[in-house]
Amino acid sequence: MKQVSAFRINLNNIEGSGDFPCPSCGVIISPDDDSEKTYRIIDIETHKDGSLKTLSLLCKKCNATIILEGFEALNILDG
Repeated sequence: MKQVSAFRINLNNIEGSGDFPCPSCGVIISPDDDSEKTYRIIDIETHKDGSLKTLSLLCKKCNATIILEGFEALNILDG
């Protein structure tokens, strides 16, 4: 039986546009890719106020689970 890996990534440690390599196989995961060819979202966890706490992805190349954390609320100013 093949062992499945799970990795945690803090988004505060990612520079640039948010792209990062899968910690298991190295394929690039991009938040702009909504085709689900590289990964798919498998779980969403929110705080009590509805803000995003974690987002779990499945890498389609190696089947690793990637748990993203470190989401920050955006301050939207009216103006």
